[in-house]
Amino acid sequence: MELNRKTRLALAVHHWVFIVLLLILAALLAALSRQYHTSWDLSLNARNSLSPGSQAFLAKLSGPVRITAYCAPDGDTARAIRDFLTPYQRVKRDMALTFVDPDREPQLARAAGIQREGELVVEYAGRSEHLTLLNEMSFTNLLMRLARDRERVVMYLDGHGERKLEGGANFDLGEFGGQLTRRGFRLSPLKLTLAQEVPANAALLVIAGPRVDLLPGEVDKLKAWLYRGGNLLWLMEPGPLHGLQPLAEQLGLVLNPGVVVDPAAQNLNAPPTWALSAAYAHHPVIGPMELVTVFPMARAVGVAEAHDDWQATSLVEVAPRGWVETGPPNGPLRFDKGQDTPGPVTVAVALERHREGHAQRVVVVGSADFLSNQFLGNGGNLDLGVNMINWLAGDDNLISIQPRPTRDAEFALSRSRASGIALVFLVVLPLAFLSMGGLLWWRRRKG
Repeated sequence: MELNRKTRLALAVHHWVFIVLLLILAALLAALSRQYHTSWDLSLNARNSLSPGSQAFLAKLSGPVRITAYCAPDGDTARAIRDFLTPYQRVKRDMALTFVDPDREPQLARAAGIQREGELVVEYAGRSEHLTLLNEMSFTNLLMRLARDRERVVMYLDGHGERKLEGGANFDLGEFGGQLTRRGFRLSPLKLTLAQEVPANAALLVIAGPRVDLLPGEVDKLKAWLYRGGNLLWLMEPGPLHGLQPLAEQLGLVLNPGVVVDPAAQNLNAPPTWALSAAYAHHPVIGPMELVTVFPMARAVGVAEAHDDWQATSLVEVAPRGWVETGPPNGPLRFDKGQDTPGPVTVAVALERHREGHAQRVVVVGSADFLSNQFLGNGGNLDLGVNMINWLAGDDNLISIQPRPTRDAEFALSRSRASGIALVFLVVLPLAFLSMGGLLWWRRRKG
């Protein structure tokens, strides 16, 4: 192409038009980046982003959160705090972070009761709490505690061999009770032989598999508690109800004998008497949960239709290819037509009605092992158990999949392996590159 004055002018115009359009495109992309945010977490276990449970909880948390970090604002500690809180601030825009340097403003640190550098004071809805351990589970649980507008007392029936919410044995519920405590609940045992009635300040009562019969007077106190509108979590076991049959009748429960057998459990090298969740109801207790839950030694739980204004929901169905075994669970397990009931089987139900101006709620689960120390870590048992407690306590906005614990991503090497890697990258590879370069130089010079 011949370059004359006209072609030079055209090329110059094209050049400047390209620059202007490029600048306009960059400005548009900058404007879009301020309005929309997209990120991808490629780290191990997505450790740099929040779990779905934390995100769902933050989406329901209305009102600003104020966080004060007591450390130098330009140090490594402050940088770690900013990095930790950034995923939270992306989800909740009104979460504000400020820094107070204890060395420059010691009076503010003393007034706040600060014990160590990097300690956080988190404020929400007029309440505050200190945080020293930076991980997702600790921080999200702290926010859940602050979100409760009042203390929730969870009482559990005691004195009849029940599983204790503060017990450490395998069959107890101590691990689950600890999780509730970290989420802002207060646990309290209840002995009906001593108490005149179930205290009115109890947010809910837990009955977890009594092993001896309750006295008629104790059962009357429980029936009165239900009549007044009390909330109840009843964890049952196969076999006798130990005096609680009047309570089951008051709730309209249909309890057929037998143990649920689920052949699908054997595919996971688990006993067939472990019933695996197959279907969940659309209900606030379930929330967004899609995890598999495990119900060892479960019994079927049903509800009579249109009983005493209760609205019943079948929460969990198990064993679609299984059955309810009426024979001994430790003997040969096979389906006997005419005696056993084929699956699927309901093992958890929710009941709700309006009583004395508020919603009364009851959850009945056909497995007391479901939340025991031995089985709590299986699948989504903890998630479902906490959701049940939140729903019974009236904290529907706190129902979500629970935040995941921090996974240890440390990569440890022995001294010999570390020395070998250092030798390869610091000695062998540099010498190989030098040798290759020298060989190429020698060939070119010779040629």
